[in-house]
Amino acid sequence: MIAYIFPGQGAQFEGMGKDLYQEDESSKAVFDSADSILGFKLSEIMFEGSAEELKKTEITQPALFVHALASFAKNGGGYQPDAVAGHSLGEFSALVANGTVSFEDGLKLVYQRAQAMQKACNQVPGTMAAILGLDNEVVEAICASIDDVVVAANYNCPGQLVISGTKSGIEKAVANCTEQGARRALILPVGGAFHSPLMAPAQEELALAIDSTVFNSPSCPIYQNVTAKPESDPEQIKANLIAQLTGPVKWTHIMQNMIQDGITSTIEVGGNGKVLSGLFKKVDRKFPTSSI
Repeated sequence: MIAYIFPGQGAQFEGMGKDLYQEDESSKAVFDSADSILGFKLSEIMFEGSAEELKKTEITQPALFVHALASFAKNGGGYQPDAVAGHSLGEFSALVANGTVSFEDGLKLVYQRAQAMQKACNQVPGTMAAILGLDNEVVEAICASIDDVVVAANYNCPGQLVISGTKSGIEKAVANCTEQGARRALILPVGGAFHSPLMAPAQEELALAIDSTVFNSPSCPIYQNVTAKPESDPEQIKANLIAQLTGPVKWTHIMQNMIQDGITSTIEVGGNGKVLSGLFKKVDRKFPTSSI
């Protein structure tokens, strides 16, 4: 059984999608459609923009979404996976790939999500930090001990947990994790405290948009970030997608559950093709992964 997996922020790169646009008609149609839906030339920013431009949340998120679906249109559109999953933003790409939402609706939701998150970042500045080499329980206990908003945000793989919260809270947590013997505790160059309670204003905005969007029955289950379990009910998928903005990305648990449920290989769609495949190798070094 094969699962398609879709990366989130951090997998962008300069010139992303330019080769797809030039070499494949179905991919070109995806980029042209995206420019038309958004009302500006996202493709130009993707193909020619600087790394700094691509780092802006309101550009990064739609860019990764479009790149993933352009890759899918060229290489994966004719194949039916047994399951899909996406890391954070990638969950929206996965929901288009399994037919839960249309490309147009998915892109509109992603763009609204990006703008709402940017607004929330401006309202309450926050940040994130990667903690390597400590058990999840130790990091969770450190976060809970700090009198500030600090939470576990991305369970990326065993021994790699990203935390999110206020700047002062994250600084304290990084210092405490270092004292507790973390191999690395590094504040990340991100625009805000994603997957934390500080995203609540963005969550309210996104919930309205999701509630007014048509969600169909998917062609295969999606393993969702907040539960790490396969889901096929459109209403539950909506609820989990809304909860994702302030809840953690349980990617470690998704990988473990996929393997336990009989998924025998994964295909990473879009981005640089390495991020999520690399995380699977941390769970099982021999697990077959590929990318398109």
